[in-house]
Amino acid sequence: MTFTGSTRMAGFGHAVPRRCVANAEIEVQFGLEPGWIERRTGIRTRYWAGEGETLTGLAAEAGRMALEDAGIAGRGIALTLLATSTPDHLLPPSAPLLAHKLGLTASGAIDLAGACSGFLYALTLADAFVRAHGRAVLVVAANILSRRINPKEKASSVLFADAAGAVVLTPQRDVDRGLLATELSADGSGYDLIQIPAGGSNRPFEAGLCKEEFLMTMRDGREVFSRAVSLMTATSQQVLKRSNVPVQGVDRFVPHQANARMFDAICKNLGIDSGRTVNTIERYGNSSAATIPLSLSISNRQKQIAEGECLLLTAAGAGMVGGAAMFKA
Repeated sequence: MTFTGSTRMAGFGHAVPRRCVANAEIEVQFGLEPGWIERRTGIRTRYWAGEGETLTGLAAEAGRMALEDAGIAGRGIALTLLATSTPDHLLPPSAPLLAHKLGLTASGAIDLAGACSGFLYALTLADAFVRAHGRAVLVVAANILSRRINPKEKASSVLFADAAGAVVLTPQRDVDRGLLATELSADGSGYDLIQIPAGGSNRPFEAGLCKEEFLMTMRDGREVFSRAVSLMTATSQQVLKRSNVPVQGVDRFVPHQANARMFDAICKNLGIDSGRTVNTIERYGNSSAATIPLSLSISNRQKQIAEGECLLLTAAGAGMVGGAAMFKA
């Protein structure tokens, strides 16, 4: 039987590690004047994982909250998608373990590696699955980036954080709601702007490689900023056009929380009032793919997302991959 309808975000969840790290700790480490990080990034604090905290543990906490929020039992989920750049292991994938921890015994499960735009890609695939099969999908985005930060590199140390966010996507009959439009983009000419040089099949683990080769590095922060703003602006403009939603019709703008100056620039480019921007970077920093679902969950807790609200989501990150999506609640 073919399902005829669309999707809705039925439940939201988020989780962060126990340890909160204030700017002062990092500013002292790099000899920066007090307030330097906040002025340049908009970040005041972030959360870093401690001993015993794992990627799947963090993801399960967010997933469990989303399932409870949606009021869905484990057997109601047909597929679990985990967007992450920091899985528990290179092999096997972490999503099956996540599904096991959540008791999703009837759920398929797979990892997706889309860097900062991983949630957008996962949401797009989840929406297509729900529309095709009429069954619910759990989308979780989670990262423990603190264990990939090069402590000698200021650019990554001040920005990156650990967190998880989750959304339960369920079928619903109103075809005028759900994911109205998506615009995805990939520009491999910026492939090496943000990377972990070694550890993959191109440069495998071997004796003699210094540990920094296995940590994250940002080659040119200004170039990343410029490309990300351009990509997120262009894809958002396409989504606004294709969804027939005017800028004034966007109820909540939920950008990837990379840098406050970045989404301020995008708001200006799009003509979106900053008051409609969901901003979590001040407290939670940049947790890559997790930032959009975490922001959705926090925003929904502050003021429940009402039926008919239009949510504009956009992200860009390593690769360079990114995109935008318009979702009507």
